[in-house]
Amino acid sequence: MYSCITRIFMGLAVSLPMVMLPTMAAADMVGDKPPVGKPAPDFTLPDLDGKKIELSQYRKKIVVLEWFADDCPYVKKHYNSQNMQELQKYAVGKGVKWLSICSSGVGNPGFHSSAEQKRPLKDWQANMSDFLVDYDGKVGRAYGSKNTPTMYAIGKDGTLLYEGAIDDKPDPFPDSVKGAHNYVRAALDEALAGKAVSEPVTKAYG
Repeated sequence: MYSCITRIFMGLAVSLPMVMLPTMAAADMVGDKPPVGKPAPDFTLPDLDGKKIELSQYRKKIVVLEWFADDCPYVKKHYNSQNMQELQKYAVGKGVKWLSICSSGVGNPGFHSSAEQKRPLKDWQANMSDFLVDYDGKVGRAYGSKNTPTMYAIGKDGTLLYEGAIDDKPDPFPDSVKGAHNYVRAALDEALAGKAVSEPVTKAYG
């Protein structure tokens, strides 16, 4: 079985073929997710224009992290259906900072130059606050991101509030978003209302 595991192999001194890797082989290269309720790992990454973005600069804001690879059918599901863009627009409109991250390195599936990466984002009319590149995979490994999309919500104090799937329909079919329970939307609504997230951990798919 093959999946859209994020390609976080860039620190290894090997040459990897441009194919989707088997689930377990790729998963073994990525660590565990950080624990919910603890500080989210800080990081600094460049955006598509080369500007350095630090997670800590958004302290006092709720932040969403979305792991992204445009060639993944599960990512395509949520963008072709406009599900992800609508959620991004909703969140950003509430003052949330939405950071999409690509951890696909040079020579691996999903890798694009900054100019190339802007094309699918424009075509999909994406609404994230910023798009960050993690070509060496350090941030992906720090967050244990093994799938795309894997989603995280971080509180105003820097505490990790939610990690896992975007919803409860782990399939690549755009029509299934209509009846899905959106975990991220629910977590954001609770966090914005000052409540504890009632379902803080789910199993990411992709």
